[in-house]
Amino acid sequence: MKINIAIVGAGVAGLALAILATEHGHNVTVFEQKNTLASIGAGVTLWPNATFVLDQLNLLEEVMQISGKPLTMCSIDKYGNAQTLMNIEQLNKACGYPSLTILRQDLMRILYQKAQSLGIKIQFQYPVDKQSLHLFMDQFDLVVGADGRMRSTTRQLMFGQHYQPQYQGFINIVGTSPLSTQLANTIIEYRGGGQRFGIVPSHPGTCYWAAAWPEPLNQEKTSVDWATELTHRFKDWPNAIRQAIQSRYLADVKPIFLHDLAPLPHWHNKNLLLIGDAAHASLPTSGQGACQALEDAWHLVTVLTHDLPLKKALKAFYQRRIEKTTAAQAAGRHIAAQTFSSDDTEMVNRTLPDTNQLSQFWMQGLTSDPAVYQPHLE
Repeated sequence: MKINIAIVGAGVAGLALAILATEHGHNVTVFEQKNTLASIGAGVTLWPNATFVLDQLNLLEEVMQISGKPLTMCSIDKYGNAQTLMNIEQLNKACGYPSLTILRQDLMRILYQKAQSLGIKIQFQYPVDKQSLHLFMDQFDLVVGADGRMRSTTRQLMFGQHYQPQYQGFINIVGTSPLSTQLANTIIEYRGGGQRFGIVPSHPGTCYWAAAWPEPLNQEKTSVDWATELTHRFKDWPNAIRQAIQSRYLADVKPIFLHDLAPLPHWHNKNLLLIGDAAHASLPTSGQGACQALEDAWHLVTVLTHDLPLKKALKAFYQRRIEKTTAAQAAGRHIAAQTFSSDDTEMVNRTLPDTNQLSQFWMQGLTSDPAVYQPHLE
């Protein structure tokens, strides 16, 4: 059964769903309140569960051409001593798909161009309020809220003032900078004293980075104030951090006050459905925000192919997804608690999951035979 779908929000979840649904014969219209694509955050790490979905979108090869291909991940203290190491190459082989790192603006551009090539209707500068949503619910078979974590109109219509985003007590300041070649295949997270600085290689010669530390909400500081604090906080940390800060492409510095959601009891009401951050926003420490958004798109279209009554299909979608998204939310909070602890022994004692266990969890519901997908590791 082919249906008419309205998607509220043209982010990763919304565009990925629009593409997959259109390719499966559904009629899709996307409504975006901004006048252009949003690109909050400097870059995205696409773990194998995300690149599986990109393959289903027929975009994996294009994304690989402009992405970093990390082989290892190090966790290092503020003095430069390596503490933990993840073998990403081994993880990729276990999953059957690569891990990629890409600038968010590049990922959004690729998704948007694909949507355009399919003739998908995307209406920019289209604010959606509760009245609009009621009209959409009458006009379309399915209305999908992919309108983000902070000001989701679709979530507010479904839950009112309940289940608001929760500030978790720390900020991110992100940027992009030139990258030395010796760091080209390594994701590095420097941690200590309740602070974090992550450096992630993207396409050749460039990295994106994120500085994070605990901070009260609603600080009234200027961009100059934040830039000064950023430099001061990390002035005695390893040279790679100081170089990234000093050589950043954009001088303007703005913090992101990091919020997440508690798990929701359901994601749909009648023919209105939530996906992505609107449904299950996790902290960036989970490493799974964009990955779970892409999974949502693939799972939803897969469920819709079974021609179930819509109510049953949306319930089945929630049941497929809630365990993994809840785990991502919990992991984000747990890792944040470790990262921003003033007790550095938290980091010394930190252990990473077994590669095979991690691959089985991430690829759950996506593929049962990793060997089939080995060609994509090249």
